[in-house]
Amino acid sequence: MIRLATLQVSVRRFALATCGVLAVAAVTMVNMAHAQQPYPNRPIRVIVPLAPGGAGDIAARLFGQKLSDAFNQQVVIDNRPGAGGIIGADLAAKAAPDGYTLVLVGGNHTIFPSLHKKMPYDMIKDFAPVSMLAAYPHLLLVNPALPIKSLKDLIALAKTKPGLINYSSGGNGSTAHMTAELFKSSTGINVVHVPYKGATPALVAVVAGEAGLAFYSASAAMQYVKPGRLRALATTGERRSPSIPDLPTVAESGVPGFETTAWSGLLAPAGTPRPVIAKLYNELARILQIPEAKERLAAIDFEPVGNTPEAFAAYIRKDIQKWAKVVKDSGAKAE
Repeated sequence: MIRLATLQVSVRRFALATCGVLAVAAVTMVNMAHAQQPYPNRPIRVIVPLAPGGAGDIAARLFGQKLSDAFNQQVVIDNRPGAGGIIGADLAAKAAPDGYTLVLVGGNHTIFPSLHKKMPYDMIKDFAPVSMLAAYPHLLLVNPALPIKSLKDLIALAKTKPGLINYSSGGNGSTAHMTAELFKSSTGINVVHVPYKGATPALVAVVAGEAGLAFYSASAAMQYVKPGRLRALATTGERRSPSIPDLPTVAESGVPGFETTAWSGLLAPAGTPRPVIAKLYNELARILQIPEAKERLAAIDFEPVGNTPEAFAAYIRKDIQKWAKVVKDSGAKAE
């Protein structure tokens, strides 16, 4: 009886072990079958490290829908706001490098490496750039109560009364903050930084007169500029904005060489196969030529870019170097 019971236990163990091996084999075969199918053969996740509803989120959803239509696969927008975008980017950096996880990043991500002593990822080593999708300049805005009609007026007043004017931003290390610090060092003026918890409160602060000036996107600011609640002095772009052609650039207005641009682009985890990156880039470049896509981007004052993965990688490296100097000169620190 004892031998029979022992034999039965052994048989059961063998059967369980066999089932386990077969299950692993089945999963392996399924994974191999997926791997052999053309990319993409399942849903793609795009991590957006922003709250829903903003211009970056709107752009991500536009491209997500167009990619879904082109690939006949669902593209899921996964909003992961927090820490200025670091949380979402870190999640993507640690994802499998198979092309099924992408992340939307912006100009603040090239500021962070200099602003934070320790980052959970390396902006260069841990990502494979796909393409910069779109870009937009900031507007230099002032409260109309100030006796300022032009950029020259602003510089003259700030030099005559250093420290009198303050400027708002959405927080330490934001692109608006660093743009203002670059403007200070480029003009030799002294204006005082007042950080707010978010870009919208920072803009409203200038409207209310709590702050004298700010750098902000046209898509949100023009609702105050048109009725005269804010005055736009210049745009920070390399050239004039197509949506506001009468507004000069900062460089045109007496600060030669000044240029800053906010941007949005897609990254994949480092190690993502080059053919996958190429397929994504080619499709995004095609989407950017669609009139509907151009119109929807123009509605949020985004200018289409669509540069190659190599060009985007070079831009990121250059931008990191640019902001490193601004962070060092300004003494800015993370909140």
